[in-house]
Amino acid sequence: MATTQDPAPPATERELRQRVVIRFAGDSGDGMQLAGARFTDASAAFGNDLATLPDFPAEIRAPAGTLPGVSAFQIHIAGSDILTPGDEPDVLVAMNPAALKKNLGDLKPGGVIILNTDSFEERNLAKAGYDTNPIEDGTLDGFNVLTAPMDELTKEAVKDSGVTGRAVLRSKNFFALGALAWMFDRPSDTTLDWLADKFASQPEVVAANTAAFKAGYNFGITTEAFAHTTFEVPKADLPVGEYTNVVGNQTIAWGLIAGAQAAHLPLFYASYPITPASDILHELARHKNFGVRTFQAEDEIASVGIALGAAFAGHLAVTGTSGPGLALKSETMSLALMAELPMVIVDVQRGGPSTGLPTKTEQSDLMMAIYGRHGEAPLPVIAAASPGDAFETAIEACRIAVKYMTPVILLSDGYIGTSSEPWLLPDTSALPSFPAAFATEINHDDGFMPYLRDPESLSRPWAVPGTAGLEHRVGGLEKDQLTGNVSYEPANHEKMTLLREQKTQAVANDIPDIEVGEDSDAELLVVGWGSTYSAIKAGVLNSRTTGHKVAHIHLRHLNPFPPNLADVLAGYNKVLVPELNRGQLSRLLRAEFLVPTTSFSKMQGQPFMAGEIEAKIIETLGA
Repeated sequence: MATTQDPAPPATERELRQRVVIRFAGDSGDGMQLAGARFTDASAAFGNDLATLPDFPAEIRAPAGTLPGVSAFQIHIAGSDILTPGDEPDVLVAMNPAALKKNLGDLKPGGVIILNTDSFEERNLAKAGYDTNPIEDGTLDGFNVLTAPMDELTKEAVKDSGVTGRAVLRSKNFFALGALAWMFDRPSDTTLDWLADKFASQPEVVAANTAAFKAGYNFGITTEAFAHTTFEVPKADLPVGEYTNVVGNQTIAWGLIAGAQAAHLPLFYASYPITPASDILHELARHKNFGVRTFQAEDEIASVGIALGAAFAGHLAVTGTSGPGLALKSETMSLALMAELPMVIVDVQRGGPSTGLPTKTEQSDLMMAIYGRHGEAPLPVIAAASPGDAFETAIEACRIAVKYMTPVILLSDGYIGTSSEPWLLPDTSALPSFPAAFATEINHDDGFMPYLRDPESLSRPWAVPGTAGLEHRVGGLEKDQLTGNVSYEPANHEKMTLLREQKTQAVANDIPDIEVGEDSDAELLVVGWGSTYSAIKAGVLNSRTTGHKVAHIHLRHLNPFPPNLADVLAGYNKVLVPELNRGQLSRLLRAEFLVPTTSFSKMQGQPFMAGEIEAKIIETLGA
């Protein structure tokens, strides 16, 4: 029986590029996040290094065709090690006029624009604020413009798939993806296999999207402008090992599982759905085989209370949230501090106070994490630097919580949580082990003393309810420093306040000295934390290639700081602190170490670009 095959690609000479930045942009209903994610997986399968930046509206469904409704996904693919999702796109896929208008200013001069011409009709042009058609009025002069009537061609491609009505046009993102797969020589099997698996119960959807993808691929082959605009990005020479493409929320979930395994404890995760932290719950719910228990609570306060109850019962307890959820959890976090029970609070930060910018990134919760509780309530605070680093940081949060019997705040943000990168799978046999030690015996001549402390860590014993002879009280009222009974004695309260502070500071005994990256004899030290790592690192490296003497340190531990941080800071006359906030770490460094710092703030809901860091370094050096 004869079979129909796609036409073989004609011989073509592809333009060799070591790195390319591509941005998919369209209406929030155009499937740009899905198209970008599929292109990302195909690029990972091909062997490129990559970094991504999803950018979507805060509204569930912003007005179609308007600038606020534009959703975008940027991916930087390279044949060498890269750090950031790129500053400026080389290629822009614009599915409608609003997507073009919102993103055109970011495109490199001479860059490639791929347009869905079917959407450039009068009504959509007006919604985007165009008085004339930019395809015709010279707006796009200086760019390499490729056009395709994607709506019409998608309808034709999927007409026999079984999908009908308005659902037909849902496949046009796969038409665009197919054209990009041709232009960049991406493997098709990665996408088609994913489609077959994802929509196995909806064969008509598989057929429609597959047909649209192949139509886009074949359009690239047969259309002269597309056929002569092709690129080759070679495989990256990465360290040998097995890789997988990960996003930060996923690696946090995996790190929590690994931390629970290292502590020999069951993992209990309770949260309330909130952008952009919800995917941690989704990922953990898939791993019951590791003894993970997940609970979706009715609100933020309930979720942290349930997690604290799990900690009391002997579980590694975790709760996750973002922005306003951290504020709602603060009272129970203080209760966990007073009861001295181990718990991890994951805060995937987002922009602004109140509801703010739910889908945009920011680092504005640092002060809240360190000081945002009533009374004297110090807690260890650590921050992940990248999607890959989030795995190790989550394990570290678990270790601190178990060893020091304390709540620990783990800071991530929307950029880390939703962006992706290739991740070298770790050797599980080399992962740390820190088994939790439960109290099983009476520890004092006068009976069990729940606040008799370990002399090194100052942690109290963890006695699981129901252990014979170890009955004790926990609660929010101040405790006697030994018996745990309620105490209003002034001297005892002061003693307990100091002990809780000293216990948090004792965590510094386990923190490795900070290592100075690049030039230790530099004139300028750039200090960062959290998701600014990739942009700072790239900006510093770019600055050094042009002869500027600059060094870089990046802090994982923010409370307490690494023990040698004071000495490192004292070695530089100029200290630059880039942050996605109004200079919160800069203020902490000034207060703690009395060093002059230059704060570099950005509050636009977007991560730093490497070029911004490089320009600020040069400005600060006075070059």
